[in-house]
Amino acid sequence: MSFSPNSTLSKGVDKMQDLVKDWMIDLVVYIDPDSPVLEALSKMRRRYLNSLIVQKTSDSPEYGIVTSTDICDKIVAQGKNPAEVKIRDIMASPLISVDPQQTIFDCAKLMSEHHIHHLPVVDKNKEVIGMISATDFLVVAEALAHGDRDQQLR
Repeated sequence: MSFSPNSTLSKGVDKMQDLVKDWMIDLVVYIDPDSPVLEALSKMRRRYLNSLIVQKTSDSPEYGIVTSTDICDKIVAQGKNPAEVKIRDIMASPLISVDPQQTIFDCAKLMSEHHIHHLPVVDKNKEVIGMISATDFLVVAEALAHGDRDQQLR
């Protein structure tokens, strides 16, 4: 079977060459590793977020991440009090991250391979400049289905 350049499938494949920078959210919300999980819950709920970046500190020299899944698995499922547990006790660090110039396809593969749903986007200095999550891929998938008509989705 051959594909013409105008076929819907080939357009969908080309869309997978879109870059992370084209789809990432540039809002990054931070939390201190010594903050109680309760503070993270409040920030996440007020801002409709499912993850926060954990700030670097003198005793935590690398960024971390805390997600709604971490809170579910490490707080709620274990019956712990979020006011008594520190972020550093449930965060993931070091970060698994993605470069803004990587393709959406590579980003999705990385998330799948590591069984994660949130990827910080880092620049060449390893500073967090954005986030991309599994939820963002709902829009990516919809854009793939629409082909060239996807401009309203970006």
